[in-house]
Amino acid sequence: MIRIMLVEDHAVVRTGYRRLIDAETDLVVVGEAATADEAYGRLCESGGVDVAMVDLSLRESSGIDAIRRMLAREPQLRVLVVSMHDNPSFVVQAMRAGALGYLTKNSEPGEVLTAIRDVAVGRRVLSAEVAQGVASAALAEEAPLSRLTPREFEVLRMAVNGESVDAIAQRLHLSQKTVHNHMSSVRQKLGVDNDFHLLRLAVRHGLTDLPAGAPLRMAPT
Repeated sequence: MIRIMLVEDHAVVRTGYRRLIDAETDLVVVGEAATADEAYGRLCESGGVDVAMVDLSLRESSGIDAIRRMLAREPQLRVLVVSMHDNPSFVVQAMRAGALGYLTKNSEPGEVLTAIRDVAVGRRVLSAEVAQGVASAALAEEAPLSRLTPREFEVLRMAVNGESVDAIAQRLHLSQKTVHNHMSSVRQKLGVDNDFHLLRLAVRHGLTDLPAGAPLRMAPT
C-alpha cells in the first residue's frame, strides 16, 4: 500500500485527489494539509507517509518550503509536485528542493496515478508539458533563475508578488535580516541593481501570480 499525503490549500482540489486515489486498491490517503506548517505537523503525527503530493502555491506558506522541511525530517519521503505552474524555473527549483516528480494540474487522472506509483519507487517523473520546457531552457541557457537556490527563488517570488519583508520572514521562518540578505544575493546573481529591473525580469519569467492587467508592485526589500 502506498501511503499518500495531500499538501494543497484548496479543499475542493484535495477532495478530487482523494476520490481519485480512494478508487485504487494499492493507494491510500493518510493525511491532508493546507500549509507547510500543517504538512510538517501531519508528517510527525502520521504512522508513515510514502509520497507527498505538494502544490507550490500554498496561500499561507511556500510549497518549496514544505518540501524542504518534510524531507529534512523524513529523507526517505518521495515528493510529487502537482502545480499550475509550467514555467521551467519552478520545475528546476522544486527538483532542487528535493521533489522527485513534477506534474501540472492539467495532467490526466491516469497520469497522476502513474506518477504516484513511479515516484514511490524512486523514479523521476516530469509531465510532457514541463519536460519539453525544461529541456529547451537548458539547451538554450535561457533560465537565469536557475542560478538561484530554492530559498532565494521563493523569497524573490513572494517579493515580486507584493509581500513585505516581514510577511516573507514569517512564512519562511526566517529573520528579516536573512530575507534582506537573500534579496541581495538574488540581485547579484541576476545582475540586477534595482527593484524595478528585478520586477521586470521576474514578470518576464512568469514569477508573478497577479492576473493580466493588474498593477505590479513590489514591497521594498
